[in-house]
Amino acid sequence: MIFFSESLCKSLTALTQILLLGIAILSLTFPAAQENMGSQMVGEWIINDDLSDNTDDQVEEAIEAGGGDGGRGFFNRQEDFYRGGPPEHELYDRISYDDILTIEYSAPEFRFIYEDNYFRIFHTDGRRRRTTANDFFEGGGTDWSEGNFENEALVVEARPRDGGFATEIYTLENDGNRLRIEMLIQPLSFREPIELVRYFDRVE
Repeated sequence: MIFFSESLCKSLTALTQILLLGIAILSLTFPAAQENMGSQMVGEWIINDDLSDNTDDQVEEAIEAGGGDGGRGFFNRQEDFYRGGPPEHELYDRISYDDILTIEYSAPEFRFIYEDNYFRIFHTDGRRRRTTANDFFEGGGTDWSEGNFENEALVVEARPRDGGFATEIYTLENDGNRLRIEMLIQPLSFREPIELVRYFDRVE
């Protein structure tokens, strides 16, 4: 049988209390840090074309990587060439082409408003299939998304109506005045995903 001295028992008890206190502090500060990041993202954002990938170039790259033939041709530099597919692709178009994004946040709910008053609502508390994008088309399903905070990033998983998916990673740069969005977009009809990084500057 092993016996511990009274002083050792007291030391172990004190250490246990310190560890429990540390865990309690972390459990309180982590949600606060997440809420702070969500609040920092609130506002109106406008695209920074100089820093952002060209969406048409990235779409064409994905088409050709999947064995397809891009339709633009060498001299056709029409802006937003690949935009405007079937209705069930609208969420893809909004996140990859729209130049204005307004973000509202009231924990745990985000509201993203794009051009033409197109919006998404999603949550960061683990609920499933709660997000909708505008459901104004007849006979269609609904787009949905869910978000979660990972370190200093907001990660959004989207399931558009076509059965594909998109992953978006939002981070803040430049003292919170620049929004970086790294996207992996996989429409169901694409063999290879579209990889895209877009930057938005805060509108003062």
